[in-house]
Formats: sequence, structure tokens, C-alpha cells
Amino acid sequence: MMPNRLAQTLSPYLLQHQDNPVDWWPWGEAAFEEAKRLDRPVFLSIGYATCHWCHVMAHESFEDKTVARLMNEAFVNIKVDREERPDVDQLYMSVCQMMTGHGGWPLTVLLFPDKRPFFAATYLPKTTRHGRLGMLDFIPRVQEAWTNHRGRLGETAEELVHLLQQSSRLTINTPNESVDTVAKAFTHLEERFDSQFGGFGNAPKFPSPHTLIFLLRYGHRTGNTHAWDMVAKTLHHMRMGGIWDHLGYGFHRYSTDRVWRLPHFEKMLYDQAMLALAYTEAFEATGDHLFEQTARDILTYVSRDMTDSAGGFYSAEDADSEGREGKFYVWEGKEVEQVLGPERGRQFMEVYSFAPEGNFEDEATRQRTGENIPFLLEPITDTALSTAMASVRQRLFEHREERIHPEKDDKVLTDWNGLMISAFARAGQVFDEPLYVERAVEGARFVCHSLQNDEGRLWHRWRCGEAGVPGMLDDYAFFIAALLDCYETTFDVRYLSDAIQFQQQLDQYFWDAEHGGYFLTADDAEALLVRQKEGSDGALPSGNSVALMNLLRLSRLTGNGTYEEKGEALYQAFLPLVSRHPSGFTALLTAWQFAEDDAFEVVIVGTPENDDTQAMIAAVRQHYVPHKVVVLRPSGPVADLVAIAPFLDSYGALDGKATAYVCHQHRCAAPTTSVEEMVKLLSPKATLPT
Repeated sequence: MMPNRLAQTLSPYLLQHQDNPVDWWPWGEAAFEEAKRLDRPVFLSIGYATCHWCHVMAHESFEDKTVARLMNEAFVNIKVDREERPDVDQLYMSVCQMMTGHGGWPLTVLLFPDKRPFFAATYLPKTTRHGRLGMLDFIPRVQEAWTNHRGRLGETAEELVHLLQQSSRLTINTPNESVDTVAKAFTHLEERFDSQFGGFGNAPKFPSPHTLIFLLRYGHRTGNTHAWDMVAKTLHHMRMGGIWDHLGYGFHRYSTDRVWRLPHFEKMLYDQAMLALAYTEAFEATGDHLFEQTARDILTYVSRDMTDSAGGFYSAEDADSEGREGKFYVWEGKEVEQVLGPERGRQFMEVYSFAPEGNFEDEATRQRTGENIPFLLEPITDTALSTAMASVRQRLFEHREERIHPEKDDKVLTDWNGLMISAFARAGQVFDEPLYVERAVEGARFVCHSLQNDEGRLWHRWRCGEAGVPGMLDDYAFFIAALLDCYETTFDVRYLSDAIQFQQQLDQYFWDAEHGGYFLTADDAEALLVRQKEGSDGALPSGNSVALMNLLRLSRLTGNGTYEEKGEALYQAFLPLVSRHPSGFTALLTAWQFAEDDAFEVVIVGTPENDDTQAMIAAVRQHYVPHKVVVLRPSGPVADLVAIAPFLDSYGALDGKATAYVCHQHRCAAPTTSVEEMVKLLSPKATLPT
């Protein structure tokens, strides 16, 4: 059989379906014109390369000739990679949530040829079972409705479009200003917190690292130690659980149970980035070296397995290998003993909670398979045992490397790369690790070189040397944040300059001049049914949340108050929604804490290579002061920096020594050449002169 049209695409997910008997089209006007010509509905299928249930539906239905024949006769069939087209995915996922009350992937939506939806679901089996309509029954029903009841389908579509248009407009009702949304968010999280195993709610459990970062900063700002306790318990239990890959490092997508033991096995780049940021900041706050080691191990995994030779970072690793979810990661006891020998093998299996009948359950059947996923019931505190287990884990890792690996989604996404660059840059600062700084610099260089078009605007996706898909809000917001992190790590003014350039583009093409906030897509991007604007967080912090933090940081780094004014307008645009459900906006509220706390502004003047300058930089980084910006003003002429931040023109070194200027709450202390005095001024309880 000849490959279908998807063979001409670059998306690893679409290429997985190039040999399907389904006559797939990629998303584009040609497909919708064909649907109009044939007078057929569109079958829109959205997924991603490492999605387990996407694979299941593909094997059951899209590779089945009978199902494919029915699909080809009834529909024009379109495949979309949600990671390549998050705008399309977000729009039709909203439809699915409206119609069914839930969402997920694979996402199945039926459309009129003008892109209006009239049906949405997630996974559909081949045959009807357990009350879930199967494709063999579903397709004839759709054909009958399309032929005989198209008017009703049109009414459904019109109602859905109306709801989409309403949801895309933010409610402008004035909230109760007396409500402290930050404190309310903490209270909601506290109520949902699992005090035994950490995390929030029951099962499944997702990492939600942006929420943990919110709690760390809330605890620092308010002195509420329970906020830090919630973070510590969650991070410890995640590290002990099977959601953590104890042999090869990195976190799996989520836990299917309450105790973090049985994971959904895909590994996503954004999880590694956000969790590296969370563990790094938790180490800053608490000094717990397990958090440091976990952050370092995540970055080891990404450097080893998820980094392109050109410097970009790959998107994901699949949950499946050899046709089974988790096969690469699970172990039978006899295999462990073959690798380690009986004595050491039994010791490893005891420490890592192996069971004779297996501790691993198949996610679909909930039946024990006789296999085991390593996890800890208690942390390893004995030094000798810890050393022995490190050696054993390395041997098992090397043996596991000989297995057939899960497929890797090797496309490079600007937004997720922005998160990963930030993670390496922040870890480089906190752990004083030049290798991490180098990785961040290489990643930023890759994006600037390979993911900009001739006009200097960002692309969203790169693969096999080709960039494409116009950049969206998250691409700009996450990469601007990465550039700011690179600046505060290297103090190379080019990063600050580039961040300002991309911020100007974001303001020009994405800003909602009428209501405030940023749209998901640029004003010259492909027009969908509605132009979406989102402030609440999902698996990732929302682009608007990250953009707010960027605006606040840019304002303090440059002394340009117009950035903060725009940030205020952004926050006010979402405040009615935040007030109703604050725990759904923790990333936005993290940024707002930065504004309310009136972040510390630290300017260090000195020769960058000198020991006294480096000592001041190191001291700032060794203390947990999350709400701060740091500028290095080299001694002597700095025209490029002063052009960006004119207020720095008058800053100078005292007596030829490295000098720190510390400002907070619109007040500045006297400049100091003392590292100890500078650190005192950065204390949350420090009193600066009025």
C-alpha cells in the first residue's frame, strides 16, 4: 500500500500514521475544500506521538481495513499533532469539554466543512463495549444523521460556536476586591492536599510543579511553614515513587495511583523542565540535598537522551515499546537476579519493593503482570546501602539500555525549549555548575538560529533542519523567560536585548488592546472559529502567566515602568476568573506575588572577572530570594546596557571595589562593598531607609 498524505509531513506523530489505510489529510484548507466538494463531514483526530491511548486507537481502528473503508467513505479525515498545533488542539478540546465534561487524547471531533464542530469524544474503540460506542457502529450513525438530520447537527454546531465565542471573552464583572486571591489559592490547595503522600487530590496524580513553586514563594513571603511542608512531602514522595525512573532518571508523565508508584510511562520535556525548576527552587529554600540531586539527575537525563547535537531539546519519549506500555521500564525478578546475581538481586528487589506476583498493573486491565516497577517505600538513609544501590542501579541501567527503546519524538518546540533553557540556567546559578550554563546558552543559541524567520519572528517547531508553524503565545512567553534567565545567569546583555525584541513582537501581534491580556495566536495567524485567550494553568503554566512575570522582570531590569503597567492590565483582565478559582491560576499568582512583594532590585557594579564581583554574585545566588532581579553593571563604559536600562548610567563602584545597590519597596539602601551587608539587605525582614 502506498503511504497516505501524512508521509509528506515532518511531525513524528503524523508520520506514525502515514501507512494507515485511512485516507488522512494534514490540517489545511485543502482538506476542508475537499470536504465541501464531497459534501462530507470532517473526522478530526488529534493526538501526539507518545500518547498510549492514541496508539491503541490507531492499532484497533486506523490500521484496520474495515474501519478505514468506512471512514474513507463517510468523512474527509484530518490528523493533527497537538504539540505542533496547540491552537487547533485547544479550540477543539474546549468543545470536547463542553460536550462531555472531560477531555484528553486521542481527541475525536466531527466538523462541518466550515470547521464548526457538532460532535466530540476522546478514545473510541473499534467495537461497542462497556457502554462506549465503537467505530463500526458510530460511523453508520453519523452517516445517517448527516443525510437525514443535518439541520439538527447544524443547530448543535451553532450552539457550540456561540459558547466558544462567549468563553473566549473574559468576564468583565468587578470582583470583590477584599478577597486576597493569593491566600485563597493557598487555602484551596491546603484543602486538597494529600497529607500522607503529597500532591493534590486522589488519583490520577499529576506533578503540577508550577503549583509547588507558588507554594514555595507563598511560604517564603508569608512565613507559612506548612506551604513548604506541602512541597517537601510532595517532592519526596514523587522521588521515591515509580513516577521517577530510578535507573535512567527523569519523571514519567503522571501517576495512575495516589501514592506515585504506578506511572503512565511517557516522558515529556516540559515535565522535566518544570520539575527541574521546582526541585532546584526547593533546594534553594530548604537546603535539602535530595532536591539538589533530583534536579541534577533530571538534567543528566535530558542532556543524555533528549538533546539534539545542535543544542535543541527533543519533545518526548513514548510510553510504549514493542507494542506494550511500560515494557522498557518493568522487570521480572529472575531477570534482576541474572544481571546482579542472587544475593545482590534479592537485596535490590527488597529495597525497591518488588513483589513475587509483581507490583505492576496493566493500566487498561488493572491486572498484575508478574513484572515490577522499582519504587521506594522509605528513603535510603544508610550510607553504605545508598552506595551499594547506586552501583546496582548503574548495572541495571546498562542492561536496560540493550532493550528496544521507546520511540522518541525528536521535534524541537520553541515553548518547551524555553522551559528547558530556563531550567538549565537556573540550575547553573544555584548549583554553580558551568555545564548547565553551557547547555542553556546552547539551547538559546539554537532557538535564535534555527527558529526565527527572516523577519525575526519565532517559529513554533523545528525538525530535520526545517522550521515551521508560526510562533504562538507560549513560544514567545517561555522563550522570553528563558532569555531573561540566561541574562541573569551570564549577564550577557545580548540576552536582555533579545528578550526586549521578542517582547515587542508579542505586544504588537498578540496583545488584546480592548480587554487586556495576550491571545494564543498572532493577529496575522490562521483564523480559527474564535481567537482564544487563556490565563488558567494546565499541565504547564499559561502563556499569560509567564508573560506577566516577564513584564514585571523587564520593568525592574530596565527601569521602564511601561512594562509593569502592561502587566497590571494583563492581571486585571483575568482577575474576575482568578477570584472565582484562584488555585487554577497559581502561575499567574506567583507573578502577582512578585509584584505585590515589590521584588528586590540588585545592581552589582564591578569588573566581572574579579574575585570581589564574583563573590557578590555568588552570595546573591546562595540565598533564597525568589522575588528579585539582578543586574551586573561592569565597571567602565557600557553603552549597550545603558541604552536598555538608562538608570544604570550613574551607578559606579565605590573605591574601585565591587559594589552592591539594593532596592526594595521603592526604597534604596546605601551602596555597599560588603557581601555580608548586601545579604542582610536581601532578608525579607530587612528594613531599608525611607
